[in-house]
Amino acid sequence: MAGSVMVPSVSIGLALCVLIFFALSLKPLEARGTFGRLAGKPPQRTASGGICASSVHIYGYKCEEHDVVTQDGYILNMQRIPEGRTGTGAGDGGKRQPVLIQHGILVDGMSWLLNPADQNLPLILADQGFEVWMGNTRGTRFSRRHKYLDPSQRAFWNWSWDELVSYDLPAMFDHIHGLTGQKIHYLGHSLGTLIGFASFSEKGLVDKVRSAAMLSPVAYLSHMTTVIGDIAAKSFLAEATSILGWAEFNPKSSGLVGGFIKAICLKAGIDCYDLLSVITGKNCCLNASTIDLFLANEPQSTSTKNMIHLAQTVRVKELRKYNYGSSDHNIKYYGQAIPPAYNISAIPHDLPLFFSYGGLDSLADVKDVEFLLDQFKYHDIDKMNVQFVNDYAHADFIMGVTAKDVVYNQVATFFKRQA
Repeated sequence: MAGSVMVPSVSIGLALCVLIFFALSLKPLEARGTFGRLAGKPPQRTASGGICASSVHIYGYKCEEHDVVTQDGYILNMQRIPEGRTGTGAGDGGKRQPVLIQHGILVDGMSWLLNPADQNLPLILADQGFEVWMGNTRGTRFSRRHKYLDPSQRAFWNWSWDELVSYDLPAMFDHIHGLTGQKIHYLGHSLGTLIGFASFSEKGLVDKVRSAAMLSPVAYLSHMTTVIGDIAAKSFLAEATSILGWAEFNPKSSGLVGGFIKAICLKAGIDCYDLLSVITGKNCCLNASTIDLFLANEPQSTSTKNMIHLAQTVRVKELRKYNYGSSDHNIKYYGQAIPPAYNISAIPHDLPLFFSYGGLDSLADVKDVEFLLDQFKYHDIDKMNVQFVNDYAHADFIMGVTAKDVVYNQVATFFKRQA
């Protein structure tokens, strides 16, 4: 039924749990307000005028805003950084290879651009000779448009990460490929890795992808070490039902989420002033000013249905399409009683892959990543590149001040080898 969201009741609490697991934007609650900036701080740089204007042009780089329409009518915003600051460094006779960088849940492309220019992944890749594209999935601040629907309508939010796999990524890939005529390097973080794995396993994009780099890869989530998630899953089933009336899951607009987080902290005896570390793991290398800028811009909206689908993913060691809660409803949507699985091992064995994961990551836990890597045991060994960073947690991969030397330069070298 258009606009409806049907869910199995056992997963409602886990939907809230996933908010906690993936929201890198959660922060010290009393010092900042529920989702505000630090008291007494001057206004921070935000992307109100567009990501190019606020976060790329200011560093002296060219940047273009692009709109892409998905097959189901969503209008997605993308950014293109065509060259480095000096305009030099392109390989292959001056023809730059395109890279698509995809963010995780509850954030947008701005999350890659919060450090100084020489520490931001998109600008680093542009300086190293790549044509860089940043995607912003449906529901985030610059992708809240549709050909026929409005964000105030429930139907606008009737999607999960299945639709990011089926519609958003294909639209972005088609747009980039159409303009460049080249295969695309893909880089994802967190949820960006999940939708990449699922897309490539369906083989709809494999003719357009050149290689893929997955940072803090998320696919299997049963070993997450964050205590707060267990509290959320076991103690807030009744409170979670109220969220089902909210088709849009917007942490910024509702006091419900902030109150929920405070209640979890109180019950678990957790220091809310260091909630980011409690959720993501103890990030080794974040700059305080970067975190403050992050909080001024994030989190972004997603759909409640998407949060519930992520919760379903937490429950089992497999990736399946959205579960509508009963055999009858699943048969209606899929022609079978159990939602179809995404078979990661079906990803072409000759696709060059780079993995980087951290020893302190409470979300992409080491055991879960090792289970994920085991799905690639038949992958061509010379196409697999795995990096383990012992002291990195989840947010270090997108905001760490050492990430350029530790991770990003290795990513650029990996991409260049696939020319």
